[in-house]
Amino acid sequence: MQVNHVKTALRAGEMQLGINFGQLRSAEIPRLLAKAGFHWAFIDTEHGCFDIETVQDVCRVSQLAGLCPLVRVADLQYPLVSRALDNGAQGIIFPRIEDPRELETAISWTKFPPLGVRGYGLMPSQVEYEALSFPDIVSHINEHTLTVLQIETKWALEAREEILSVPGIDAVMIGPADLSISLGVPGQFQSPVLIEAMELIRDTCVSKGIAPGTQTRSVEVARFWKARGMRFLGCGSELSFLWEKAAETARLVKEN
Repeated sequence: MQVNHVKTALRAGEMQLGINFGQLRSAEIPRLLAKAGFHWAFIDTEHGCFDIETVQDVCRVSQLAGLCPLVRVADLQYPLVSRALDNGAQGIIFPRIEDPRELETAISWTKFPPLGVRGYGLMPSQVEYEALSFPDIVSHINEHTLTVLQIETKWALEAREEILSVPGIDAVMIGPADLSISLGVPGQFQSPVLIEAMELIRDTCVSKGIAPGTQTRSVEVARFWKARGMRFLGCGSELSFLWEKAAETARLVKEN
């Protein structure tokens, strides 16, 4: 069965680099991202355009390529979580978390009993066609499923102690766009107000043994937060990478 190398590395205190992936419907992209040096990609079904068939294809190719596929669900609903996991996701990202009780329920959907309430619907491909017992499969999947939550509002920032005390959280991916809007500094990713808020979240994560992280939009900001201890670190998206390189190439070639 597949080992979740990202979860293992985060537990060891290592930085794991990822990317937002949710627009270009090609199963070739995970192979490219893995070879480029990324550790994980979150398949964005909150803002992205992928349906469940595309999610399955991307997850399968990601696993074969050595890229950990995570799915950011659109909402805290059991079917969205269970179908993503049953179709190959090695972890779930929960957006817009504000209520610890809702988070506790949502995390229970990612684990088989006795740790949670996830229903068993795995196909042979999900266990690499290995002849394994139910107890072995359940134990392994529970151990290697990554649970990530997003803190994206001023309310969640203020409630972070209670939210991050919920058992079963592996990592946090701060959503700086929505958090900046909520804090009154929309899009000002180097604002002292936003930086202070993110550092408070980071410190709370560290105190509770949770890997702190964030999504970023540039190399400069990613390096800024890497230097400040963010270990679950997202950088850009597959669409932004294509656009930036295309625009750069066109501009350079057109120059006199």
